[in-house]
Amino acid sequence: MAYWLFKSEPNTWGWQDQLDRKGKGEHWDGVRNFLANKHMKTMKLGDKGFFYHSVNEKRIMGTVEVIKEHYPDHTDPKGRFGMVDIVALETAAHHITLAEIKADPKLENMVLVNNSRLSVQPVTAQEWKYVCKLAGLNPNAENPYR
Repeated sequence: MAYWLFKSEPNTWGWQDQLDRKGKGEHWDGVRNFLANKHMKTMKLGDKGFFYHSVNEKRIMGTVEVIKEHYPDHTDPKGRFGMVDIVALETAAHHITLAEIKADPKLENMVLVNNSRLSVQPVTAQEWKYVCKLAGLNPNAENPYR
């Protein structure tokens, strides 16, 4: 299993929007960065990720699971980019901020610290477990809709 971080502008698609989709999940479309798209191409069913609010909030809202692997993005007129579908798993008890992540020496190598603009990024297993602990999240949460 691999771990990821999905960044979203909360006024475009926020955590509550993701929760409202329940077991249907939602496609993660609109990615127009080749590295982020490459990351999505490697995602497998069951991979987990953090749902991160960007822009003014800059914080982890909860966890998600990949429920459909990479396929063409219907919003890309040139057909170069794809998307995956994700479903919400759990809301963070404490929404870990970018400032907290940057201040924590255990997270100094996290991609979010070094490339905070990348919209889809990998998270190591060690980072996953540690951030889940800080946020009051279950690192082994299962999809409640299966």
